[in-house]
Amino acid sequence: MTSIVIPAHNEGRVIGRLLDALLADTSATGADIVVVCNGCTDDTARVAGERGDRVRVVEVPTPSKHHALRVGDEHARGFPRLYVDADVVVGAADVRALLGALDRSPELLAVAPGRDIPLAGCAWPVRAYYRVWQRLPAVREGLFGRGVIAVTEPGHARIAALPPLMADDLAASLAFGPGERRVVEEARVVVRPPRTWSDLIRRRVRAATSSAEYERFRAERQAEAPQQPPGTERTERTARTGTADLRALLWARPALLPGVVVFVVAALAARRGSRKAIRDQDFSTWLRDESSRQG
Repeated sequence: MTSIVIPAHNEGRVIGRLLDALLADTSATGADIVVVCNGCTDDTARVAGERGDRVRVVEVPTPSKHHALRVGDEHARGFPRLYVDADVVVGAADVRALLGALDRSPELLAVAPGRDIPLAGCAWPVRAYYRVWQRLPAVREGLFGRGVIAVTEPGHARIAALPPLMADDLAASLAFGPGERRVVEEARVVVRPPRTWSDLIRRRVRAATSSAEYERFRAERQAEAPQQPPGTERTERTARTGTADLRALLWARPALLPGVVVFVVAALAARRGSRKAIRDQDFSTWLRDESSRQG
């Protein structure tokens, strides 16, 4: 039996639309759906519980996504297993497409859907930013930033071994090599972006902070690894965007120049905004934008 684990912290405004999409076709997956309400002070548990017997609601007092995922694992019944953020929308047919990809390709350990980002109603700098961001190689090919990842049982063992990290989706994506992971474009997920520039910067500050934590974890892991013979060192996977990526994008699409300028400004603002948290090693303060949860 397929299991879907949904960690949810104060997502009463949006979790209903996700659950309705998953439950729209009752014969599509027969999936076991577990919603882990972690540290909620709103009506998330009530909204989820109103969706019927196919949704099991577990409430825990700790507002921690990592803890919620582990609790979800304790209650989930089978594999493949999907982890789905409460603020995205993915349908039953899309889940079926992800499961089909895993079934057809035994070498795959993890898959994620293609990403749709509705930009209507967003401020123009936000629209410009995402027109660039969506075209970056690491963003197109990685499993992160989609809010959905489906794993086999061996794939689950891979991500379950990761420590609690703010950049949990980035770490999960980079835990798999290119031949072990795939973006399944026929499956789609709707990821709502922030609507305002200030909320975009909040997201980017969080991303910069969490990336710094992940890179610290990666450096510690490399330091603990046995010394490799010369010429056999493993190339560490990364999702960092470099100036070469932006130059290549501009060479192919010169009209994106205004968007690239906005992207660079946002990156610099995020770097500046994350300095204190990185210096203090504060990797637990979650800067959440609320504008993407409106409507």
